[in-house]
Amino acid sequence: MPKNSKNKVVVYSTPTCPYCIIAKKFLKENGVDYVEYNVAADKEKAMEMYEKSGQLGVPVIDINGKIIVGFDKGAILKALSA
Repeated sequence: MPKNSKNKVVVYSTPTCPYCIIAKKFLKENGVDYVEYNVAADKEKAMEMYEKSGQLGVPVIDINGKIIVGFDKGAILKALSA
């Protein structure tokens, strides 16, 4: 996948979440720049994540306003190419 700077990607995660680690590794391997928020330490971002997704679990990935809950490789690739 070529680098695409038009994508705005936000990852809401915690340091101990294995799926968060996998999701961030996948994004890095595919050259996707993202902003990460540790919702275990940042309650304001945790609330933002909940308001966007309705979920308390992580990871929650926001790609150009498309919310993906959990690590779903297919959904991530689809949102990045949209």
